[in-house]
Amino acid sequence: MTLTQPDIPRTGARDLVGYDVAFEGQTTVLVTLDIGPQHLNRVDTLHGGIAAMLLDTAAGFAASRWFGDGDTLPDVLTLSLTSDFIAAPASGQRVVAQGYVEGGGRKTAFAKAELRGADGTLFARASAVLKKISERR
Repeated sequence: MTLTQPDIPRTGARDLVGYDVAFEGQTTVLVTLDIGPQHLNRVDTLHGGIAAMLLDTAAGFAASRWFGDGDTLPDVLTLSLTSDFIAAPASGQRVVAQGYVEGGGRKTAFAKAELRGADGTLFARASAVLKKISERR
């Protein structure tokens, strides 16, 4: 599958944390982060809040693509995010959150995301409910 780099505005959160976003095909979103010391909690593993942010971002972009028509990415708002933390990645690892939509309606999407290491280790997963709020070019 070919990865494409979307032409999306950078946000303060993205610049602060340092993650990248790529699209795989028409339905999958990949959010990548190289974990550095700035991403760690007090036990030297990836902070759960940052892991949740990566999962939310992957689910959110997946929902936005699902609502869009290929040329537009509608804005979405996360209504609910439920996350499970399974293992703790450490500094120096690359993690990838993969997001996809399982279904939904005209204004609401149900998405899932998984956070994995380069070797496929599952670190966290999430289920999200997202609402379409506007159109964006």
